[in-house]
This record gives sequence, structure tokens and C-alpha cells, in this order.
Amino acid sequence: MAGQPIRKPVRLDPWRDPEQTPYVRIEKVTKRFGDFVAVDEVSLSIYRNEFFALLGGSGSGKTTLLRMLAGFEQPTEGKIFIDGVDMAGIPPYDRPVNMMFQSYALFPHMTVEQNVAFGLKQDRVPKAEIRERVAEMLAMVQLAPFAKRRPHQLSGGQRQRVALARSLVKRPKLLLLDEPLGALDKKLREKTQFELVNIQEKLGVTFVVVTHDQEEAMTMSSRIAVMNHGVIAQVGTPTEIYEYPQSRFVAEFIGSINMFKGVVREVESDHVLIESEEAGCELYINQGVPVPVDTPVSVAVRPEKIALSKEPPDSNGRNTARGIVREIAYLGDVSIFLVELNTGKTVRVTAPNVLRRTDMPITWEDEVYLTWRPFAGVVLLQ
Repeated sequence: MAGQPIRKPVRLDPWRDPEQTPYVRIEKVTKRFGDFVAVDEVSLSIYRNEFFALLGGSGSGKTTLLRMLAGFEQPTEGKIFIDGVDMAGIPPYDRPVNMMFQSYALFPHMTVEQNVAFGLKQDRVPKAEIRERVAEMLAMVQLAPFAKRRPHQLSGGQRQRVALARSLVKRPKLLLLDEPLGALDKKLREKTQFELVNIQEKLGVTFVVVTHDQEEAMTMSSRIAVMNHGVIAQVGTPTEIYEYPQSRFVAEFIGSINMFKGVVREVESDHVLIESEEAGCELYINQGVPVPVDTPVSVAVRPEKIALSKEPPDSNGRNTARGIVREIAYLGDVSIFLVELNTGKTVRVTAPNVLRRTDMPITWEDEVYLTWRPFAGVVLLQ
């Protein structure tokens, strides 16, 4: 999972400030296509200058929600407000919104600067101002030397930046991006993610991006709404979504996860103790969970929070499992171990390769101990 870039603190968390007014307010919006419910009573607030991600798989409703923000679809029920104005009946061209499509939709017969200038010409902006704004935008996306080229003479990443410049040159208050990096290869996609964040911070435009790529959402956004079957499963910062998922769906959708089924045996204000046959041990979590004793739950533990050792750990047996290493994947920076526990369950463990070495201290068919700290587990009821 790629790290999240450090964002310059304009207002890091306006959603926590009761004095802040949402720039985009979605109130109980539902969209039906015949009998199919694409978006189901979604309510959401997005604040000025946010880089907000709608994350979900195919059919989750994220693109339909984006198209309703743009005005290409109308809600069946509910309301959408942008900057305090009800968008009901307002066509796309009268909204303070611009949209960058996945296909980029560049005009092949036009040069880069002509593509970027197209919207300004449609709005009858004076020629001198068009030249100035286009030059400024091409400099920002680092395409000034390519101004006279046509789209077919550019790389995929350069075409993506032309489409971004064309979307931003009209200075929208809200920019909607539909899978903007889907056509790029992995290295270029990673580079462009950081470029998008930097451009968004320089311009102060509110970005709403639709993506199915969890790493992309985690890297770029200030907050994420995870969508599933037309509803929002959870909204939070990348850290909150990853470290504190509120359901099995969110935990399994974001990154890799190990799930242990169990039954609550002890509940206190500062901890909960869970008996788990799958793990073959008691699971101790150092935070209280408001559930009665004997409640069936799942405990989620991320692979990187589990330590492997050939030697028995100095513990009381809690959060400690035993198993055999069945598979190893060496990825350079990390190694992935698949360990079959004595209970038959397979657990995924990720270990950083801190030392430069060709031999591995733990290899196939080794008997190992798996341990994790009390704060590593998250108790899930759903």
C-alpha cells in the first residue's frame, strides 16, 4: 500500500469543525433505473478544498453519484446542494462544476493549447485572456514545451495532463474526475497521483474523484467514501478507513486483512477478550467494545502487524498462534508469508526486508509462531 503524501495544512480537517459549511451537500439521494437502485439514500458532505474519493467496485454506485453531481443524471429522490445552491433542474453547463472523463475525450485534430483553450472560446473569453490562462495552465501541468503537438504525439501521461489542464483552465469551483488514472501504467500512475495532489493544493479547487483503486484513493484523498451496492459503507480519512474499518466489507476491500471468527468472553472498559477456535488462541484487544459476553464477532488483523518467529514468544499465549509456512513471495521491499495454522486456517503475514541478504531466516515448511500486539486487532460486528 503506497504511503499518503504529506498535505499542506490549509485546514486539515474541516469536517471536524462545527463552524464549517459543506461545499457539497448530498441529502438522501436515491437514483433508480427502472427497478434497479443504483444509489440508495446517500447522504454526504464534502468541504471546500477537499480531495475527496468515492471508492468502490463495479456496480457500487460511485459513478452514478458523480454523474448526478455533474448534472448528467437527475436524482430520483433527494437533493444535491453545491455552495448552498439546490442543483435541482440546473443543467451541467450552468453548474460551477467541470468533469474530467476517463477517456480524456481530447480533440485529435487540435493541438494541446487548442484543446485546453476550447472551453474558454466557447464561453467567449477575450483572446488575450485565453492565451494567458492557457499558458499558465500548461506551465502548471508541465506541458508548455508540447503546446503545438497533437494528442497522438503525446504519451498517455501527457494526454492525461492535457485533459486535466482543459478541465481546470475554466477555474471550476468543483472538479469531478472519473477514474482519471485508469489508462496509465503503474509507475506513471503513481507519479501522476502525487502531481494531482500538488496541483489541487496549488489551485485550491475541490476535487471529487471516482476510483476502484484502493491505493489510488489512499494516496490522493483527504477523505474516502467507500461505496457498496449503492450505499456508503464508511466515510473517513485514509488512516481511519485502513486502521479502523467499521465492517467486514470495508476491512476486506481496503488492503489485505486476516479475519478470525470468535466469541466475546470478557468485556471491560479498557479491553475485550475473545475466544477464537480459528486462531487457536485467545484474542486480546486493548480497547473496550460495547457488546455483551457470548456475542459472535470477527477480529481483523492486518498482515504487517503480525510478527513471525521460530522461537516461542514471551507471552501468555494470547494473540499467539502456531503454524507452518506454506508459501513465500519475495517482492523486494517486503516478503509475504502464507502460514497454515494448526487449526487449518491460512494467515497472511507481511514482513519488511530491512536487511540486504539472499538467504531467508524463515523459509518453506518452517514451524513458526505468529504474534501481534493488543492494539493490532479490530473487533467487527457486521
